[in-house]
Amino acid sequence: MATNEDRIDELMELRQQAHLGGGAKSIEKQHQKGKLTARERIDILLDEGSFEEFDSFKAHRCTNFNMEDKQFLGDGVVTGCGTIAGKNVYLFSQDFTVFGGSLSETYAEKICKIMDFALKNGVPLIGINDSGGARIQEGIESLAGYTEIFTRNVMSSGVIPQISVITGPCAGGAVYSPALTDFTIMVKDTSYMFLTGPKVVKSVTFEDVTQEQLGGAEVHSTKSGVAHFCVEDEAQAMECVAKLLSYFPQNNIDHPPLSDANDDPCRETELLNEIIPENPNMPYDILDVIHTVIDCDSFLEVHKNFAKNIVVGFARFDGQPVGIVANQPNVLSGVLDNDASVKAARFVRFCDCFNIPLVTFEDVPGFLPGTKQEYGGIIRNGAKLLYAYAEAVVPKITIITRKAYGGAYCVMSSKHLKGDVVYAWPTAEIAVMGAKGAVEVLYSKEAKASENPTEFLKEKEQEYAKQFCNPYLAAKRGYVDDIIVPSRTRFRIIKSLEMLKHKRDSIPMKRHGNIPL
Repeated sequence: MATNEDRIDELMELRQQAHLGGGAKSIEKQHQKGKLTARERIDILLDEGSFEEFDSFKAHRCTNFNMEDKQFLGDGVVTGCGTIAGKNVYLFSQDFTVFGGSLSETYAEKICKIMDFALKNGVPLIGINDSGGARIQEGIESLAGYTEIFTRNVMSSGVIPQISVITGPCAGGAVYSPALTDFTIMVKDTSYMFLTGPKVVKSVTFEDVTQEQLGGAEVHSTKSGVAHFCVEDEAQAMECVAKLLSYFPQNNIDHPPLSDANDDPCRETELLNEIIPENPNMPYDILDVIHTVIDCDSFLEVHKNFAKNIVVGFARFDGQPVGIVANQPNVLSGVLDNDASVKAARFVRFCDCFNIPLVTFEDVPGFLPGTKQEYGGIIRNGAKLLYAYAEAVVPKITIITRKAYGGAYCVMSSKHLKGDVVYAWPTAEIAVMGAKGAVEVLYSKEAKASENPTEFLKEKEQEYAKQFCNPYLAAKRGYVDDIIVPSRTRFRIIKSLEMLKHKRDSIPMKRHGNIPL
């Protein structure tokens, strides 16, 4: 009869077996590819000694294709909870060393249990993806497992933050779980995402592409916008997760975590008084403005390499986390196009879900014209950004630095979209359109009849600019709350955030709105 000591020895032996996943040889192959194992990733991500594992002895129930003889404890995914910088998180980490990380019915059950725990307890969920997809031997059970996961992603959306880290393959239906989460981080050279692989693409469309060209980290962070972050290695990916979480509350009821202020809230920067070029058609870098007014070194840019004509990211003002949305005059003059509109709308909605105030820097000449944009749905996509700002009930502060023209003025968190505080710099130009375009419409007949049409239009352009291309008309009507000295922008934003910290707002009771998807 086994003694207690024997039983404990057996337990420790089985636990060691579970920790090896697919075995020492499979782990070596994983390392040869430049990849970490599922457990090594968890060790890097979580506070030391904080990981509590669930279902480490769970195994698949499949009897097809002699699978009953191929059992691995844990069945290819490590699940549990722990802390990151002292904050509770739930997570799963897929283990490529076991059946290529393929998802089975029991594998899905393990993930679903963790997702249920996270939602029930109001704690962020992190998924580390490294899987070849559905386990073919199980067929429909595997597909049902994926769908159960997708359902939980949707139910958790807007309730708890969800972050996906792609460290290896993520293909077929598996891509939809990361797509449903709030942020996706991909690792260069070792991770990829696509619905159909290169072989299928070639057989159907005759395109000859590699995995990297089809769904690599660079592609998804620059062209498709699927990846919010593209990092050099897995250690950097885990650092990115930790940094993201430092700006977020645990759930939609909590408030974002305040940090110790490391910067003078009254700090002024004279550079801002001169940063706007005298020539209204000359660009400048909005990132210089952002970095100048926020707490030192607190900006985490999101979607950095996608739709660069708009900048979004997280920052702090006097220790208070905020979401930043800013037109970028350095790229396409800061116009709104299809990608920029969708990028910003998604970010605004995330911040509104999790009580993160929004600070908008506006310098936008309009929406990008042309058939490519119209055929791509600029009306529908521009409406997404408008919808997101109008629906958001968090504190909303807008700084108009220069151009605020036409429909783009309306969309960028204007007072008319329930913007709480709207400031303008003296260089702000709030008008239906620029002076040159306006006079060409207003005075086309008179110009043709004049002796010198060029001089006539130039004179009218100066008159129009003086009368309309300034912030004073908007301020007279209360559409701008104040015209401020640029160097005082940081102080005014911090005072506004303090004023709005107990803001109460709501939208009409409804099941949900019908955003123009």
